[in-house]
Amino acid sequence: MKQVIVLRKDLDMGKGKLVAQGAHASIESFLQAFQKKQDWVAEWFFQGQTKVCLKVDNEKELFSVFSAAQKKKLPCSLIHDAGRTQIKAGSATAVAIGPAPDDKIDEITGKLKLL
Repeated sequence: MKQVIVLRKDLDMGKGKLVAQGAHASIESFLQAFQKKQDWVAEWFFQGQTKVCLKVDNEKELFSVFSAAQKKKLPCSLIHDAGRTQIKAGSATAVAIGPAPDDKIDEITGKLKLL
């Protein structure tokens, strides 16, 4: 069991901004899983809450990851920034998938590179 957080590299977000956007995505996806897949959440929680951070090059790739997760009916979230600091309001910044079984997430994100 794991959760994967996918972040855009083309926005040139600072490290703090990357962490904040990833945290937003992580929490939102976790809450969705908690509502629908409580057995997955419990297993993930007691296994140590594995999280993996990956990167995509642009918005199109981010949307593709999110769409694929939705089609597989996995808990997932897509984050849009409020635009208060580094980037334009409404910019899609991050996607989180899971917690969910590793193999289900790997079907979608297995070819992406680590952040």
